[in-house]
Amino acid sequence: MTKTVLIAGATGYLGRFLVAEYMKREDWNVIALVRKPEGAPMATKLVQGEVTKPETLKGIMDDGVDLVISAVGITRQRDGLTYRDVDYQANKNLLDEAIVAKVPRFAYIHVLQGKAMAHITAIKAKEDFVTELEQAVQDGKIELATVICPSGFFSDMQDFLNMAKGGRVYLFGDGSHTINPIHGEDLAKATADVIAEGRATVDIGGPDILSQKDIAELAFSALGKPIKISFVWDSIRIGLIKVLPWITPLAIWGPTQFFLTALNMDMVGECHGTHHLKYHFAQAVQAEKDSDILMSAKSS
Repeated sequence: MTKTVLIAGATGYLGRFLVAEYMKREDWNVIALVRKPEGAPMATKLVQGEVTKPETLKGIMDDGVDLVISAVGITRQRDGLTYRDVDYQANKNLLDEAIVAKVPRFAYIHVLQGKAMAHITAIKAKEDFVTELEQAVQDGKIELATVICPSGFFSDMQDFLNMAKGGRVYLFGDGSHTINPIHGEDLAKATADVIAEGRATVDIGGPDILSQKDIAELAFSALGKPIKISFVWDSIRIGLIKVLPWITPLAIWGPTQFFLTALNMDMVGECHGTHHLKYHFAQAVQAEKDSDILMSAKSS
């Protein structure tokens, strides 16, 4: 029997991969929730609504939605919205509407090590929503919830490549903390699979477990440059976490606080997928070269 999934955050990086993954699965109809149809991914149906405005969500799940997946979250501060507005309240708006429509299943894209980083503004908002979702299950308002906790995206590793382009990568401590970053396509497939298995909370990463030093070396290798890594006292990282809230706006220190905190942790989830960071870096470098060649040809 064909089921229906509604994907919120469908125009974001992961959301687009989630829509594509479920569109490949013959037993699913896909509703993509978007703010505007322009540039939206190909789905069975597009529904317009703004997750921060609950009145725009009324009735969007009334036609028989079996599963809601939310990939909603702030990646860049904009529109004057806070982490509380989006990562907590917008997701709660979706959950409330799902409960009204008697949607049996709800899945949420969280972050790995969320509990350990709950003191961070951005992560606390996410953790508080997870608490709401778990309570909805305990109260019998949602039959089953799945919380997906990714280790980190390939795109998050771009900073290593950017530093390597400059000739040197700087790492806090000894660079031994590990992570298995995952490509969006692999995460979308893993998400669909673990939801189908009925699992509750799952830490998910890519196929390769790498130290920060390993990632720096991969970046230099992709660029064909000699490896130059400087190890910085971890006390500087700690100092930055304390000072940044006082000297930078939330749009800067919010994501930076998360990044600096995560650098001091092992961010390793279950290994999934077939995309490898080594080849992702190589493709990114080649794409930049191709772009430079094209721009040069156009200007000549």
